[in-house]
Amino acid sequence: MGFGAMLRRSVLAGAVGTVAFAGGAAAQTWEMVAGALGGGWYTMATGLSAIIQENNPGLTIRVVPGGGLGNPTRVQNGVSQIGFGLDFLVSTAVKGGEPYRAPHDRIAHIGVGYSPTEHHMLRRVDGGPADMKAILAQPGLRIGAPQSTSSDTLTLIYILRHLGTSFDQIRANGGRVVQGSYSDLAAAYTDGQVDYVYVALARPAAMVNEIQRGRRQATLVSFPQDIRDHLSQQYGFSQGTIPAGTYPAPMQTADVPVTTMDTVLVVPTTLPEEAVYRMLRTIIQNKDKLPAIHPSMAAFNPVVACKYPGAPIHPGARRAFAEAGCTM
Repeated sequence: MGFGAMLRRSVLAGAVGTVAFAGGAAAQTWEMVAGALGGGWYTMATGLSAIIQENNPGLTIRVVPGGGLGNPTRVQNGVSQIGFGLDFLVSTAVKGGEPYRAPHDRIAHIGVGYSPTEHHMLRRVDGGPADMKAILAQPGLRIGAPQSTSSDTLTLIYILRHLGTSFDQIRANGGRVVQGSYSDLAAAYTDGQVDYVYVALARPAAMVNEIQRGRRQATLVSFPQDIRDHLSQQYGFSQGTIPAGTYPAPMQTADVPVTTMDTVLVVPTTLPEEAVYRMLRTIIQNKDKLPAIHPSMAAFNPVVACKYPGAPIHPGARRAFAEAGCTM
């Protein structure tokens, strides 16, 4: 059965999505929620959607900006049919842990390992402390972070809480917190509106390179071991490094220890098995094209991508991964 015919049958069965009719043939539009404009996830989603649409006539995928914190809820509520998520947040959403208000029982995963993601903290090089704890505790701190729905900002809030402070405390101490897209943050740093930036982006991050090329120099901040341990033990983050040479000096001169996480894709449990199977099979068959979308996507390995315990695997994904040799 062709993809268009399968989608027509799915619509009659109550599939999630918006149905349009063109030339007498049924077509379907899905929403893929990614990350902020200018970030790695948005680039990845745009590339993935192009591959999927090229190989599945009748399916249109609309990419919209989002964030790691809010994306599972958009999929849970049926707003988006494909969502970029983070391993620790998807697991938390499924359980209904903080900051989610209820268990997300209508989402399933379609693989993990699409893009390992490193947390980056950038600081000014023309003054001020170099240690993360001293930076975040200083009066008059001016820091930039993405929108509140992003995993980047949630993680920064976790760190600040661990250190006994908060956004409100930063402002009370004469500081400033600027939030926006990655492009906005790069501009805010370059223009001197902030002296520090906190983001979580797969390396090499376009935003970091943009700042590197700008007129105001910056350098990466190492994550103290106790902060990395706290994030791992309390919230399920991983630990890693940004290897020396990822960015040129002065942005980086050696390995930088950081907190890390990985990308998992989620879909509604109501999305038809055959549709998910065909979509994921397309991704697997075109995995060699993924690094051209973003270098971090070279890490995607279908043989192990099914092994994510944080959410149930969608039956269509189970089938596609089994064909690729992933055993659950």
